[in-house]
Amino acid sequence: MTRPAARGGSRASADRLARLLNLVPYLLARPGIEIAEAAGDLGVTDRQLREDLELLWVCGLPGYGPGDLIDMAFDGDRVTITYDAGIDRPLRLTPDEALALVVALRMLAETPGVANREAVERALAKIEDAGDLVGAPVAVRLPGDTPRVEALRTAVKGGRALRITYYTAARDETTERVIDPLRMLMVGGRAYVEAWCRRAEAVRLFRADRIDAITELPEPATVPPQAVPHDLTEGVFRPSPDLPLITLRIGRSERWITEYYPCERVEAGDGDQWLVSLRVTDLGWARRFVLGLGPDAVVVAPAELAEQVRAAATAALDAYAVPAPAPAAVLRVPEVDATSEPAGDPAVAGRTQ
Repeated sequence: MTRPAARGGSRASADRLARLLNLVPYLLARPGIEIAEAAGDLGVTDRQLREDLELLWVCGLPGYGPGDLIDMAFDGDRVTITYDAGIDRPLRLTPDEALALVVALRMLAETPGVANREAVERALAKIEDAGDLVGAPVAVRLPGDTPRVEALRTAVKGGRALRITYYTAARDETTERVIDPLRMLMVGGRAYVEAWCRRAEAVRLFRADRIDAITELPEPATVPPQAVPHDLTEGVFRPSPDLPLITLRIGRSERWITEYYPCERVEAGDGDQWLVSLRVTDLGWARRFVLGLGPDAVVVAPAELAEQVRAAATAALDAYAVPAPAPAAVLRVPEVDATSEPAGDPAVAGRTQ
């Protein structure tokens, strides 16, 4: 029963030790700092910081005499380190900590859409040099980080136009387009290239995993002045009043819709049923979406969508329909008197002669 508390106490002690080792160089760089300001910077309360300072009074070099211990001066609510006992540098990273930080920075450097990749790479080089981790055997591969993503990233960096074959899920169609890339993005774990689409004459987002083919053109990307990147702080899809509004009646098994898609209205209905209203790009996408749901989803509005779903479901059932088999022919065998000899077969009759 005492083990969890012991583990918690051990972790708290380790955290406090790390904080104390960094506290001295922090205070040395800020002589006369107010305790409240220092506590805010270090993420602790004023009371905790005062307790840490009291503990530092009895810390120092072996011998632990008056001249060996850390010393400090207080002026009201301000504190100044007057003797650091040799603890004048921040705590160094352990090999495991340095390696974890290198992995995190490499992932950040490989993430599409990082604003200042050069700064990340400079910090990575410094940590690797300081920790003797240059050429560490660590391979970082993000989800969806395919050769196609690398080709898109190279085109964006080189400012080249691209010809792509793209599948549009909303319309269930594949088209060929020439695009002028603006930037790479990672949203919701998926890689996107944002570009000026010459076919649509507008800025569009293209999911990397829906690009079936990509060709780098021998011409530079030409982005017109009116091409403005999208604000994706609230996600890729941003419903607007001009998009179709659909209403579904869903059961408990389909409530995930309200967490995965932005809904305008969610109301409790009879029993476990909910009424859910949401905007969609077009009714064609909505039809495929509803058909992919379970039997607990029913279209309430618009009537056009309900009819499209009904027609598609009927066509699917008709495709699976199997014609009933024709009645099998029945062979009727004439009744034979078991006491008489067989008749009608010359071979059999010959043997009985």
